[in-house]
Amino acid sequence: MTNRPAAKTYADAGVDLAAAAAVKDRIKAIAAATLGSAVIAGPGGFGGVIDPDPSGDTLLVASTDGVGTKLRIADALGRHDTVGASIVNHCINDILPAGARPLFFLDYIGLSRFDPDKIAEIVSGLARACADAGCALLGGETATMPDIYHGNDYDLAGFIVGTVRKDALLKPENTRAGDVILGLASDGLHTNGYSLVRSVFDTDENPSVLATNVPETSHTLGELLLRPHLSYLDVIGPVLGKIRGLGHITGGSFYKNIPRALADGLGADIDISTWSVPPLFDFIKEVGHVEDREMFSVFNMGVGMTIIVEPGLADDVINSIPGAFRIGEVVERAPVEERTKLIGL
Repeated sequence: MTNRPAAKTYADAGVDLAAAAAVKDRIKAIAAATLGSAVIAGPGGFGGVIDPDPSGDTLLVASTDGVGTKLRIADALGRHDTVGASIVNHCINDILPAGARPLFFLDYIGLSRFDPDKIAEIVSGLARACADAGCALLGGETATMPDIYHGNDYDLAGFIVGTVRKDALLKPENTRAGDVILGLASDGLHTNGYSLVRSVFDTDENPSVLATNVPETSHTLGELLLRPHLSYLDVIGPVLGKIRGLGHITGGSFYKNIPRALADGLGADIDISTWSVPPLFDFIKEVGHVEDREMFSVFNMGVGMTIIVEPGLADDVINSIPGAFRIGEVVERAPVEERTKLIGL
């Protein structure tokens, strides 16, 4: 009898989500001492919220993130524009859950040596995504550090600031048991889970695998992995006044990100039969023998954003957002229970 290969996990690939959560809790505790009365929401949400002027009617919402090891795929394929667009759109989606629209964006590029063509390609992606969102690419930092980065290695991170009216701020406390949860489709991995994918396909040692056709698609693995992170600003913007919350499905997937949009004492029941998981995720699962629970803990599995809306407005919001679909509901949940339950897993 042939032994089944061991199932790949994110921890095996070097990313321990439990350890990351513990570190973030420590950071949150340390940062607490810096939070003055102007801070409306500090670390722990998708974006931090601050009131720059108590007499004004506008709040600032800020977030920062990186592209992660999607950069390794970009380097293997020699294409760097989509990672620029990915970090801008990721950051836009992280301030949207507060109801904010982007104001300006800053980037950080760190590399071993100046490569004018590569830098120009990265920045062209940043600029395109910023222009699409009406967001100024206000500046940034390009740092050459050969003792930190080696060969073709580089890092890309972004910082965004947006605004929201005080009376339009979306807060977890707005949500209620019985609220409907809608989903919006992703376009691939966006910017999360790439360390596991690289481990599954051994792309660092065998980049030729990126030319493999993904079953049930007309695209190669590399093409699908380099697709930009979608921005949901344009489709959600018109209905921000009708919804109660948003959950950007990024690192930690459904288990971590939906609860970030919910009030204490609430959880989410998500019916995974309500959408078809894209073939790319099935391919990753099959090749890496990745368990279902691990897949839904690491990847967005085809849902890039969740929308929380009161039941009476659910149909209206669905009709207003192309492609929106029901995936679950908000429920009361005891503190000792896992806040997200995936029905059908």
